[in-house]
Amino acid sequence: MTGRSPRFRRRRRGRAPIRILVSACLLGERVRYDGGHKRNAFLTETVGRLVEWVPVCPEAECGLGVPREAMRLEGDPRCPRLVTVRSRMDRTEKLERWAWRKVCSLATEDFSGYVCKKNSPSCSMERVPVFDSTGGQMGEGAGIFTRIFMERFPRIPVEEEGRLADRELQTAFFERLFMTRRLRAPAA
Repeated sequence: MTGRSPRFRRRRRGRAPIRILVSACLLGERVRYDGGHKRNAFLTETVGRLVEWVPVCPEAECGLGVPREAMRLEGDPRCPRLVTVRSRMDRTEKLERWAWRKVCSLATEDFSGYVCKKNSPSCSMERVPVFDSTGGQMGEGAGIFTRIFMERFPRIPVEEEGRLADRELQTAFFERLFMTRRLRAPAA
């Protein structure tokens, strides 16, 4: 062992770092509805030394602003609507239009995975509460952007930051990530 970092060895061999799409709030960007962030030290300090993050915040990037009114998923859990909690404004079409444009643009990017924010009505990959119009929970679904992302890129590994605390899920995600990278790399 030479004591050199993995990043140095990777550059020496001429390989670009692995690129991973990530919910921007997890990197410490103040893009959440309340103007805050949810910086994740494991992602920024440990994983971040080995990869290139490609941040995304569907709600801010589609033009909903920061801060913004809190939103939740309502209706059919398989295809819910994104509705503001107090004013009851439906933001689904705005977010979906942006999301489809975004995933189309991502098709030309070289990325190998996606780490998303748990419990987010736009970013979570599963288990987001879906309510009826009176506030009763009807079921669970996926965040709108991440659902569209997974439909467009079914072979790209996706994981929520909360689940990465589980060692087995973490290992499985990174194995899939490296396999995706290897399969997408041009033959030498």
